[in-house]
Amino acid sequence: MQDQMMTAAMAERETVPQRLHGALRLLDRIPHDLIALVARLSIAAVFWQSGQTKVDGWHVTDNAVYLFQTEYKLPFVDPWIAAHIAAFSEHFFPFLLVIGLASRLSALALLGMTLVIEIFVYPDAWPTHGTWATCFLVIIAGGPGRIALDHFIAKRFGRSS
Repeated sequence: MQDQMMTAAMAERETVPQRLHGALRLLDRIPHDLIALVARLSIAAVFWQSGQTKVDGWHVTDNAVYLFQTEYKLPFVDPWIAAHIAAFSEHFFPFLLVIGLASRLSALALLGMTLVIEIFVYPDAWPTHGTWATCFLVIIAGGPGRIALDHFIAKRFGRSS
C-alpha cells in the first residue's frame, strides 16, 4: 500500500519533459517489422497503380509510348523501350515488395526509377519523390521485416534478413 502511494506521489511530481520523454519512449517500441511492412505495401501500391495506367491487359498502350515520346523524353532511351521497361518494372518490383521477396533489390530498382523520374521527368516533384525514397531506404537499410518471404528464406538457410 505504501509503495502504491509513493508511486502515485512520484507520478504527480513528474515534470512535463519527463512525461514527454516517457511518451516518446513508447514510440521506440514500434517494431521495424510493422514499419517495413507499411513501407513495402504503400510504395508498392503507388508504383503498381502507375503501371496499370500503362497497360491494357498484357500490352503496353500507345498512350504510354506517346507519353514517353512527348512528356517524359528520357535521354538515350527509345520511348517504346522505355515505356515497356517502365510498365514491367512498375508491376514486377511492387509484386516482389508485397510478398517480400528480393525486397532490398526491388526497393533499390524502384529507387533508381524514382531518381530517373526526379532528375529527367519531374524535377519539381522532389517532395513526393523524397517520400518514396524514404520508403525505399527503410527497406534497403533495415530489410523487409519478418513478415516477408525474404525472412523465411533467410531463416531456413540460417541467415538473418
